[in-house]
Amino acid sequence: MAQVKIFGIKENLNPIKQQLSDVIHECVVEALKFPQDKRAHRFFPLDKENMIYPSGRTDAYTIIEFTMITGRTTETKKMLIRLLFDRIQEKLGITYQDIEICIYESPACNWGFRGQHGDEVMLNYKIDV
Repeated sequence: MAQVKIFGIKENLNPIKQQLSDVIHECVVEALKFPQDKRAHRFFPLDKENMIYPSGRTDAYTIIEFTMITGRTTETKKMLIRLLFDRIQEKLGITYQDIEICIYESPACNWGFRGQHGDEVMLNYKIDV
């Protein structure tokens, strides 16, 4: 299980939501081996005054946060981050400097979905990739 939150300035984020979601999902399917039908993305388009970011960034500054069940290898997580940087720049023109990514992990027992505890659900994909 993984959920994705995407933050950005609304004037820049709103027009690219679907395309950015597609790129993120493509990377998740490739790196984390997710099934095509597993997508949980939430967008947080912010007014410019509510998005304070470091110098050297532009209004395209985008933060992508993943929350997922613990179990992926360091190599797999690094692959996900690398794919995201490269494909977002290639397909959307957002430079590396304007992309920040963070992965938060939590044990399966801390999750609840489909009416069950996360450590009791039979998933149709592997966590330990």
